[in-house]
Amino acid sequence: MRRNPWLGIVAGLGAVTLTLAGCGSSDGSTDDGGAGGNGGLSTLKLWYHGAGNDAERTVVEQQIADFNASQEDYEVVLESFPQASYNDSVVAAAVAGDLPCLLDMDGPIVPNWAWGGYVQPIEVDQAILDTWLPSAMGYYQDDLYAIGYWDAAIGMYARQSVLDTYDIRIPTSDDPWSGEEFEAILQTITEGGEFDYALDLGVNDVSEWYPYAFSPQLQSFGGDLIDRDTYLTAKGALNGPEALEWGNWWQGLFEKGYASTTEQDGNPEFLEGRVALQLNGNWGGVQALEEFGDDMLFLPMPDFGEGPVIGGQSWMFGISATCEHPEGANAYINFSLKDEYVADFTTALGLIPTTEAAAAMTEYYQPGGALEPFKEYSERFALIRPPTPAYSVISSVFTKAAEDIKNGADVKATLDQAVAEIDADIAANDGYGN
Repeated sequence: MRRNPWLGIVAGLGAVTLTLAGCGSSDGSTDDGGAGGNGGLSTLKLWYHGAGNDAERTVVEQQIADFNASQEDYEVVLESFPQASYNDSVVAAAVAGDLPCLLDMDGPIVPNWAWGGYVQPIEVDQAILDTWLPSAMGYYQDDLYAIGYWDAAIGMYARQSVLDTYDIRIPTSDDPWSGEEFEAILQTITEGGEFDYALDLGVNDVSEWYPYAFSPQLQSFGGDLIDRDTYLTAKGALNGPEALEWGNWWQGLFEKGYASTTEQDGNPEFLEGRVALQLNGNWGGVQALEEFGDDMLFLPMPDFGEGPVIGGQSWMFGISATCEHPEGANAYINFSLKDEYVADFTTALGLIPTTEAAAAMTEYYQPGGALEPFKEYSERFALIRPPTPAYSVISSVFTKAAEDIKNGADVKATLDQAVAEIDADIAANDGYGN
């Protein structure tokens, strides 16, 4: 089963901490004054990361066409990039002073680009914000810099028939499995010998999947990737007693044979019936329903002491700092936040709609819909990855630490080293303005 294709932050993300001192003010906005065939409209370029995603791009193109037809002052023009090269293209354009007026960005990167001067705060009608899913908004130091049309959520994939066979209760959001209960479940399934492994975690995807999918368990234990009171250190959060407890639990999943350290690319194990449980997201839900029908369950994450936690934020849209027509860019963003567009994205991508009205327009997320549990998990349990410019380094450091611990490294020494690397980066960047 494929992991969420909209979550990845490309390799080399640490490069985005380049500063913009001395950059020019070109922004891809032009005013032809009647020349060029656009009748005097100010052109607003929009950069978008999904050149290979036809379903998503179709909705973006419809938003643009509708906005352009709705007024006579601005013309939004779309320019698409492959996701693998998108962030690098934005960074290069920022350094050259050649950013477009509008651009999309992965949620966790918003604080870095705001701190670096790439983007400016956006102005969204408060009536819209009051209806919006909180994890689909990108804030930095209390200012809103980006907003998205969807979010993603993970849960535990399971089959009713399997749980019945092993006399395992079905957890709910109000009564999730405890950490101890989850451990006993994994042991029971493993000892049953029916499956290759009790649990599929997707560990072959050594990328943003690691902090997105696995740091929430750290947070459920009571640890974190950074001290969120100051954003100046990871000490105590990533190597305190709670974090050590998480690290020992994480390592134990593999030492006890509950999960594989070397899964197949594409993670087909659950669909093929070779694992009993799978950590996965709403984006794979339709395929699982097609395979297992009414036997399919989407369960909340276990509570390891501080309540269930899952990751939040996906791709969002914002305005470059050098945009010469921010009023037009803000007008486009507000226009694009219609419930019908949100519903169209949900239908095209299978991801979580950001408003109740949009959810009601969809097959799977309407009240009683098969994927509605993911919407609830996002609303109740989502914790965004640390909204700090240091996140690009935090992400890569945590991924390496979790991978090393999985492969048998000393838990305390590995987490202490991770803290040292994160704190050194924060110090080298003068606290990133905190």
